[in-house]
Amino acid sequence: MTEGLRYAYAVVRDTGTPEAALDALTALEEVRGVAGEPVRAVRHLGLAVLAGAVPAEDFDEGPLRRRLEDMAWLEDMARAHQRVVDTAGAESCVIPVRLATVCQGEEGLRRMLATGRERFASALDRLEGRVEWGVKAYAAPPPPQEPPAGAANPPDSPGASDSPDAPGASGAPGASGAMSGRDYLRRRKAQRQAAERRWGDTEEDARLVHHTLSGLAERARLHPPQDPRLSGVSDRNVLNAAYLVRREDSAAFAERVGELAGRTPELRVELTGPWAPYSFTDPDQTTAADETITPHQTGSAGADR
Repeated sequence: MTEGLRYAYAVVRDTGTPEAALDALTALEEVRGVAGEPVRAVRHLGLAVLAGAVPAEDFDEGPLRRRLEDMAWLEDMARAHQRVVDTAGAESCVIPVRLATVCQGEEGLRRMLATGRERFASALDRLEGRVEWGVKAYAAPPPPQEPPAGAANPPDSPGASDSPDAPGASGAPGASGAMSGRDYLRRRKAQRQAAERRWGDTEEDARLVHHTLSGLAERARLHPPQDPRLSGVSDRNVLNAAYLVRREDSAAFAERVGELAGRTPELRVELTGPWAPYSFTDPDQTTAADETITPHQTGSAGADR
């Protein structure tokens, strides 16, 4: 692997012994990359980048730009990229490279390592022995409200009668099951307030989950709520977070997530991982786990691992 285009997946530490196989490469022997290619390592300055040779007809600048507009192709590429990174990350500390990073030959990969040497080395020091866990919490919408008694045709609806002689008219004393316009609006207001309280409770539960899990993690990052149009999940996403956890603490972390899910029945809590630390390669984008997270950061007011 010398000339031609090279697709970069992740950066790892070099073992320092030229003939020694990197642990990450050993794990990747049976894994293929975004173009079905084997993954190799290019070493430079104490680092190694995991990369593969890719065809120019798909990955040169112009074709790649067009390809990225094809959502099915993009999804396949993202899955292959993640498969390489996560397989390598199961064996050693890796710094994932941004999706669709393509360099000109091995020299381009070496320039990437040289340019980012301090950043890569710092991230490897900071993330050694740590993994990322993802936690999402969803609040199911409340069940449909039964229409108030006597409100099958609420006041001012097309089926409501204005005749004082009509059954259930407001002027007919003792009309069974009837409801005046004022009573109807009062009932609807109470229903809306109950729904708002329910949403408030689920958001508070989401903050409790995040606060508790942050205490078990070294760092935490809150992602924007998932768009249901993209995720395919209709329930409201009230927590979308990533947690940086020591490998040896992972079992305890996962157990705690299960306990919290049982204590917050209004939420559906999902745990994913462990992953390579995608969300924590840039220290400026993360928060120390003991920092206060304000309510709006949980995504409670709005619409990714």
